[in-house]
This record gives sequence, C-alpha cells and structure tokens, in this order.
Amino acid sequence: MLICYREDYRTQHAQGLSKPKPRLRRRGDGVVSSVRRADWATPADVKRAIRSVSILRDGRAVFNIAGNKYRIVVWINYPYRVVYIRFVGTHRQYDTIDAQAV
Repeated sequence: MLICYREDYRTQHAQGLSKPKPRLRRRGDGVVSSVRRADWATPADVKRAIRSVSILRDGRAVFNIAGNKYRIVVWINYPYRVVYIRFVGTHRQYDTIDAQAV
C-alpha cells in the first residue's frame, strides 16, 4: 500500500511546530511498516491484519497506537491501494475532531 500524508501535517512537522513523542514514533513506525506491506482490498482485510483498528464509514479507519494513547485517522482508497493519513494525535486531541471530516 502507498502511504500519503496531508500537506499541512507534513509542513507542520517540517517547521518543528509539533514534534512526535518517542513512544508514538516507535509504535507509529510499526503501523506504517505494516501498512506498507499490506494489500487490503476491503475493510475486513484491515481488521483481520490489525485487530485494534476501528473501521468507520467511507473508507476511514482509526489506528490505536501505544495502548490507545495516540490515534491515527486514515482514509483508505481500496481500489488503488492507497492510504491517506488524515490525522495523528493524542486520544484527547482525537476527541476534539470529527474523524469523518478530517
């Protein structure tokens, strides 16, 4: 699967405005490497591969990282096998967003 980042997320990290915590980086890198090796055709494939994922509507999924302390919201384009990262943040930050709208 190809992984694409939101431009504002990439810019934010490049400018040093938000530095990921070491624990998030270690665990998040594990999820990213799993996603890169994956070949998901359906939401059921995602759930089978990563049991802690929450499947939302319209190709959205939420990955729980580091014991549910952090969340990664993605949109998966199944026909093209592309995963778009829409949000990375703490559980508290996740509670303030609409995962279907980011």
